Amino acid sequence: MQKSGKLELTWVGKYEENAIEPRILMEDKSKSYGDPNTGNMLIHGDNLIALKALEQDFAGKVKCIYIDPPYNADAATLYEDGLEHSIWLGLMRNRLKILKNLLTDDGSILVQIDAYEMAHLKLLMDEIFVRENFVNIITCKTKVAGVSGSHLGNSLQDNVEYILFYAKNSHEFSLNIVPQKQQELMDYIQGMEELGKSWKYTSVMKSIDKGRYISDIIAGNGDVIKLYSHNKVEVCSIKAIADEYFNGDIKMAYYKYINEVFRTTNAQTSIRTKVIEAIKNIRGEYFSIEYIPIKGRNAGKLSKSFYKKDNLIAWLKDVVVSKGQRLLKLDNMGNLWDDIQYNNLTKEGDVQFPNGKKPEALISRIIDMCTEKGDLVLDSFAGSGTTGAVSQKMGRRWIIIELGEHCYTHVIPRLKKVIDGNDSGGITDSVGWQGGGGFKFYELAPSLLKKHPKLPVYQINKSYTFEMLCEAICKIEGFTYKPEGEMHGHSSERRFIHVTREFVSGDYITKIMKEVGEYQSVLIYGIKIQSGLRLPGNVEVKKIPKDLLKKCNFESEVR
Repeated sequence: MQKSGKLELTWVGKYEENAIEPRILMEDKSKSYGDPNTGNMLIHGDNLIALKALEQDFAGKVKCIYIDPPYNADAATLYEDGLEHSIWLGLMRNRLKILKNLLTDDGSILVQIDAYEMAHLKLLMDEIFVRENFVNIITCKTKVAGVSGSHLGNSLQDNVEYILFYAKNSHEFSLNIVPQKQQELMDYIQGMEELGKSWKYTSVMKSIDKGRYISDIIAGNGDVIKLYSHNKVEVCSIKAIADEYFNGDIKMAYYKYINEVFRTTNAQTSIRTKVIEAIKNIRGEYFSIEYIPIKGRNAGKLSKSFYKKDNLIAWLKDVVVSKGQRLLKLDNMGNLWDDIQYNNLTKEGDVQFPNGKKPEALISRIIDMCTEKGDLVLDSFAGSGTTGAVSQKMGRRWIIIELGEHCYTHVIPRLKKVIDGNDSGGITDSVGWQGGGGFKFYELAPSLLKKHPKLPVYQINKSYTFEMLCEAICKIEGFTYKPEGEMHGHSSERRFIHVTREFVSGDYITKIMKEVGEYQSVLIYGIKIQSGLRLPGNVEVKKIPKDLLKKCNFESEVR
């Protein structure tokens, strides 16, 4: 007998749906700063309502999301972390569902959490993002903070946090490999030998000719890749170099010939596949291509790659870093991050944010792994503004959301310093940041409808202008707000919306329809509507506020 059902985490109130009002965003130009043409956004307000406000315009546009939500711990903090499990899980579920919608198909989300709710959050994210899109659990060594009871000897001190890492679609997502400093090159090689592992970087390309142009290869995106063959190539082993020039000193050979040492690899890439196809009938052993990568550290720059037969040549110089007189071997990033300093974080951004600030180096590593320059990064629990500051310094576009007063006292001053080039801390030196850019500051509009103070009815919020009313109704109905003539927005080239305070009668509709084409339709929202209207098939009429109340919840309190 086949059993039905699914594996999931349940809690009280999980499926109590609350259709959140998608509020409009109001720019406060007195707080916006820097380049007036910037697309960077700092939003003050409840992050669930703010995310709902962003959903229509930014669905499928955010490349990377990092959030550091309330940990639901016992300690009282700026975030009031003392929520019970069910409330906390509901809070996270509502936000994660919208965050998923905001991600690009090749995007990713990283959520930092401590041990208290990590297991519950993992199950919740498996459900929302689907388990096959799980990438890693990253363990971060943080400053030592004793958990309850540790001073009494009945628990260990808790000095790690976790980052749950998911892709929107694992088939579309690709990770930028971020090297991590390891140990001196020769010590690393010796360690591999002791473990019985093969060290591949043992060939030296002493010389190679400029190459003979063969043909163009067309990349998948339509770009041109130029293919060359090389006939005059001198290659030998690193041992031969050591014996010939350095009395057998392998270390000296590596250090002096670091730019010429290589290995071959059969790494599967779309470009390598095209190269293999292009050279299969060409005589020769060494080839090269010139092209402009669209991803990675050389994105946008004319680059050259070499091939031996159909294997890519990988250079040792790309996986080492020079530090003084030493060469340090770099390894690909693992999921244990114990090299990021959590001490003296008060110096970063010149703002105090106890128990909440994350190191710029941490956010920088995440952005390096998951984005390229120009990509959009979002943080809906902005705290002291670290994600915005780091994104700005790294040439990414950003949206950050923060509810607390520290949005004014911490985030704005910090971001102004970054833009002015006066923030010397964090990653400033490592990325060569000198200032520039800007951000626009937004407040969430109040709820469109308010309960009458004496009667059990709703009415339009008196603070709303007519333009605000039109924009809000467009957003609630899923239309793009773009006033043109009698129309206030559109959802397609054939579907329009019109909002009015006037009496909607048959004559009024006839007047509006003069702007509607033969194959177009219009949705009319009005406050006063004639009863018994006979409408054309391409006209729909709705009443304010009755039909708006069917669309979402206009209560100000949300979870």
